[in-house]
Amino acid sequence: MTVSIELECTPAFDFDWEKTAKDVIACALDYEDCPYEADVNLILTGASAIQEINRDYRGIDRVTDVLSFPLIAYGRPGDFSHVEEEQLDCFHPDTGELMLGDIILCVDKVLEQAEKYGHAVRREYAFLIAHSMLHLMGYDHEEADMAADMERRQEEILSRLSIGR
Repeated sequence: MTVSIELECTPAFDFDWEKTAKDVIACALDYEDCPYEADVNLILTGASAIQEINRDYRGIDRVTDVLSFPLIAYGRPGDFSHVEEEQLDCFHPDTGELMLGDIILCVDKVLEQAEKYGHAVRREYAFLIAHSMLHLMGYDHEEADMAADMERRQEEILSRLSIGR
């Protein structure tokens, strides 16, 4: 597994945020039974940068906590069975790893939401990465039943890592 981390701002977290990111990404891949070694890009940025990306790519001119840019089109969420046949361009030409996509995480929102929801900053950070990983694997939350399923999966991933509220 390759996790590339790009810092557009330096997080002032009091925990090993790089290890936490890698642990959550690995756990999410295991949870979804991803049959491939994977490649994920994580970009840590600030409020103004994520607002600009949100405006440019989603047409929503406001700060958001996390954005996911998956590279794979799934028939069903978490179904990797078609990837080798239909999406060979999603494999890294040098490593052979499945390139899942990009996670862009707003450090400012991690801090703000941890305080708002009354839990540890590490928990909020891990939650948002787990949430985004599910998006990279085809999940969405546009309908209530899909949102409930995604919420359950996020909590189970964090539970496996003993990251509680």
